[in-house]
Amino acid sequence: MKLALLALASGFLVGFIFSLLRLPIPAPPALPGVAGVVGVYLGFKVFEQVSPWIQSILK
Repeated sequence: MKLALLALASGFLVGFIFSLLRLPIPAPPALPGVAGVVGVYLGFKVFEQVSPWIQSILK
């Protein structure tokens, strides 16, 4: 939980600084973009779970 809060705080700070400097946001600005990032993360986590099963089949 501590790591998630630190990530949230640092992301907030980066977003604030980018906005202050009038730079484009360094992340997807819309919900579909955010959903895509979450999908990539979930795909990675699912692969970690099924990877041993896939490797045992391929042996």
